[in-house]
Amino acid sequence: MTTPPVPGPLPPGQPRPSPADRRRWRQYLADEQAEAATYRYLAERRDGEERDILLALAEAEGRHEEHWRKLLGPEADKPVRPSLRNRVLGLLARRFGSVFVLALAQRAEGRSPYSSEPSATSAMAADEQIHEEVVRGLATRGRIRLSGNFRAAVFGANDGLVSNLALVMAIGATGVSSTFVLFSGFAGLLAGALSMGAGEYVSVRSQRELLEASRPTQITLAAAKSLDIDANELVLVYRARGMSQEAAEHRAAERLGLYNCDCDPSLSLQPEKQEESGEEHETVGTGLGAAISSFCFFSSGAIIPVLPYIFGMEGLAAVALSCALVGLALLVTGSVVGLLSGASPVRRGLRQLAIGLGAAAVTYALGLLFGTGAA
Repeated sequence: MTTPPVPGPLPPGQPRPSPADRRRWRQYLADEQAEAATYRYLAERRDGEERDILLALAEAEGRHEEHWRKLLGPEADKPVRPSLRNRVLGLLARRFGSVFVLALAQRAEGRSPYSSEPSATSAMAADEQIHEEVVRGLATRGRIRLSGNFRAAVFGANDGLVSNLALVMAIGATGVSSTFVLFSGFAGLLAGALSMGAGEYVSVRSQRELLEASRPTQITLAAAKSLDIDANELVLVYRARGMSQEAAEHRAAERLGLYNCDCDPSLSLQPEKQEESGEEHETVGTGLGAAISSFCFFSSGAIIPVLPYIFGMEGLAAVALSCALVGLALLVTGSVVGLLSGASPVRRGLRQLAIGLGAAAVTYALGLLFGTGAA
């Protein structure tokens, strides 16, 4: 009979681990290795500050790995597969390295078991909490770049799914032929896609123009050298942008080249509201990009309720299949939005499903009512 390997040194006062403890530790070890690899894969697709941050996260996961290696001793060399979540995350990081992967990594860090694991140190539990915030910060950069056209895409896809399903169900419930339902569905697709694209273009362009009109100009730099130092109208400019009196005086003194003012130098760290920043424009997106996203995603959503009629189905069977296909699509789009926003994908998916099918059910009931009345 072989003697089981002796685990490494334990923290003071901790009892000898059971086989279940050792299995759990090996799983922790495998997951830490997988998480470190994921951060290294993501770092390969980035440069500068973001790359350095991701490599630092990988190094921190390596420290956690060493903790479990010391506890396991010779057993650390027994191979264990990482959890399914970490395997999928590593695969996505190797192939894509997008904000979607960072959003998944953020959720993974937020589910660390170390806060309730007696064999993990308090520093390790704190590390995981901090890692979640670090990854959240990295993901936020991508979310800002993505949010403008992403909003139009999500809105377009869901509007296409729900509005065309409602249209198809309402018309189908009246008892007309499947050919009529099919052409009505295509008409709804084309009309809705064109309307969505045009509406998004106009709304985004209008919003960008409004923001552009509110954005500070560089006139303060050009006019500063000719200003009356005693009156110093620059103070009014910075106060109008939301700064306090002291902070405005300090910023005006900096602009005029006067660094011997009596105000607190730390006030120069107070930022002016969105001064010389295009971040809000990134969040809004571009008019053309939003229009194209909205048109394409509305069309891709609106075609789904029509698919059963394209393949010759009719009656209740076609309506039921349309509902099933749209329900699946709503679950997928809701889950994607949930993941990218750091929320529960299941809850977001079910919310989308309830709203979409609820709206379609109302129009189907109206179709039945009008169809019965017409008969």
